Amino acid sequence: MKENKYDNPAFFEQYSKMSRSVDGLKGAGEWHEFKKMMPDFSGKRVLDLGCGFGWHCLYAIENGAESAVGVDISENMLAGARKKTDSPKISYIRQALEDIDFPPASFDVVISSLTFHYIESFQAMCEKINHSLASGGEFVFSVEHPVFTAQGTQDWYYDEDGSKLHWPVDKYFTEGLRTANFLGEDVAKYHKTLTTYVNTLLETGFELVKLVEPEPDAAMLNSHPDMPDELRRPMMLLVAARKK
Repeated sequence: MKENKYDNPAFFEQYSKMSRSVDGLKGAGEWHEFKKMMPDFSGKRVLDLGCGFGWHCLYAIENGAESAVGVDISENMLAGARKKTDSPKISYIRQALEDIDFPPASFDVVISSLTFHYIESFQAMCEKINHSLASGGEFVFSVEHPVFTAQGTQDWYYDEDGSKLHWPVDKYFTEGLRTANFLGEDVAKYHKTLTTYVNTLLETGFELVKLVEPEPDAAMLNSHPDMPDELRRPMMLLVAARKK
């Protein structure tokens, strides 16, 4: 399913107000851990899948990458990304990720942030990514954690007073389509188990380098009264892999 909510004006307006949209990487709650998993970009050819506003492309170039290509289905997102740089080393392509078809060994690093839970087949993506990576190339990505995506509604259970009781986990081993409400819109996502994420990597020619379930850093925990609830269940999964 190639859904594109980000070219819906009302949805895009709400998304543009989020901290990660306004403040970039420093506004992303997982960046303090995701940053540690990034490879040495010096002289590397980088592909960013689901690039959004292009923050990771900019980061790669600022840290020595030879080139960066960002791919996203949303013209609104890409327009925002293009406004942020005039670097000849960065280019953007409007395309659904399911449709990418780069020549073999086109890139040394592939990055993707919070995108693959919108795509039905993780295996098909891994096969395309492996094909486009040079031998020994790095693949670093984040997704919503399977505990977060399993039940589907992506909200707490509350008591009669509105206090958060617990986070529901249901239908964990039943992979597939879920509908979640995000920024006032129903959004289609695809739940996958942790086993699927890890084994698919191994079965498509990658070796696992690192896996992290990030907790908010201290500064973010103190930024809002609700933030300590983020320690009650994982929201994201960060993975670093390498092409064999």
